[in-house]
Amino acid sequence: MPEPTRTIRVALPARQYDTVIGNGILSTCGERIASLNIGERCAVISDSNVAPLYSDSLCDSLRSCGISPNPVNVDAGEASKSMACAEKICRRMIADGHDRHSFIIALGGGVVGDLAGFVAAIFYRGIPFVQVPTTIVAQVDSSVGGKTGVNTPEGKNLIGCFHQPRLVLADTATLQSLPEREFNEGFAEVIKHAAIRDAEMLDDIMAIDGRKALTSMIARNVAIKARIVEEDEKEITGTRAHLNYGHTIGHAIEAASGYGKLLHGEAISLGLIAAGHLSCSAAGLPSAQAERIRFALEKFGLPTSLSPQMDTGMLMKLMKTDKKFNNGRIRFVVVPELGRAELRNDITESDISKAIRSLH
Repeated sequence: MPEPTRTIRVALPARQYDTVIGNGILSTCGERIASLNIGERCAVISDSNVAPLYSDSLCDSLRSCGISPNPVNVDAGEASKSMACAEKICRRMIADGHDRHSFIIALGGGVVGDLAGFVAAIFYRGIPFVQVPTTIVAQVDSSVGGKTGVNTPEGKNLIGCFHQPRLVLADTATLQSLPEREFNEGFAEVIKHAAIRDAEMLDDIMAIDGRKALTSMIARNVAIKARIVEEDEKEITGTRAHLNYGHTIGHAIEAASGYGKLLHGEAISLGLIAAGHLSCSAAGLPSAQAERIRFALEKFGLPTSLSPQMDTGMLMKLMKTDKKFNNGRIRFVVVPELGRAELRNDITESDISKAIRSLH
């Protein structure tokens, strides 16, 4: 019996929106989006991997509901998440006749979602957009919460803004077409959610077999992300920063490797191992609990050790451009026990260097 479609509401002070998770819901996108009344013309931003698989189906659904779509495709990969690419999309949309009455649909993984969301935030000073995520990392994490942005050589997501989607439509059937490496990388974010909010989910993660019956797992993770975003939409109180567990070091590793060499989830896997080491030494996380995270990452073939060529000093330099530094001090997320995160201001550079060296 197929899993039922699930809807998770993200209730924010200024606006609320739904994340709909289900198997085979792509064909219903037109009807669901038309009900929002956000415009009759849209740009469907996708990439060279996803567009050939799903763009026609999505556009047909939109046309059947009176919405005129213009496909805009970028090269697949992290390199497209740049200011140059954002400008190129904006100029293409202007040439296509779009204006402040248009909207954007992001069809793809985290790169497309972040890039398209950023374009939506700056085009004509902001137009609506809808997320249609097609990877695990995008469905459980990046499509929800309104963080948009692009990368620079100095670091990941250093240019961006908060711009909430009007709707998120996560069709779990699209996960079937992912190559194994791209499928597996998404579980780094799932495992992170378990570490910071839902330790019991680790047992369910270890029980996953294949790619079927993922709707409830995706929904469980979306609910975690939604509740955290509701508590701290713009990362002011510190609660939303818990979602950065493993990301401070992970983003530095991703940038140092050269965007696209390591997938995002692979870099975050390494960051989770390092953060676990630091949590053991500085926050009292039992080593057996840190090992549970390692075992879960290894189940999906994610890396848990760093290349000897990756210099600790270079990673520390990259980390100092990270948004998590506050007045020269690092805000680092640790877990004293699985399922509970803390944001600490007393973690030293020496502590972080040791955590990085533990990866070698």
